[in-house]
Amino acid sequence: MRRLFWLAMGITIGALVVRKLSRTAEKLTPAGIGASLAEGLRELADAIGDFGADVRAAAAMREDELRSGTGLDAPLPDRGALPDALPRRGAHAADS
Repeated sequence: MRRLFWLAMGITIGALVVRKLSRTAEKLTPAGIGASLAEGLRELADAIGDFGADVRAAAAMREDELRSGTGLDAPLPDRGALPDALPRRGAHAADS
């Protein structure tokens, strides 16, 4: 019974080692290297896209802060509320 247990254990470990070596050998072929490189470039492109989206979101938030702080988002005054003719001052006042 002990011999049968150790034989089964050896076959199992051997099969696992062969599978692991086969996967490693497949990764080292030109096709495997190309696939790994393509996956890495895909991940890099995703990371760059996420970074760009984060930068755009932060820039929009900061622009909103600056606009509210400077009053640039305030509504324009109603045209009817302004007088028709404002008095002119300066060198060109004589022209009117």
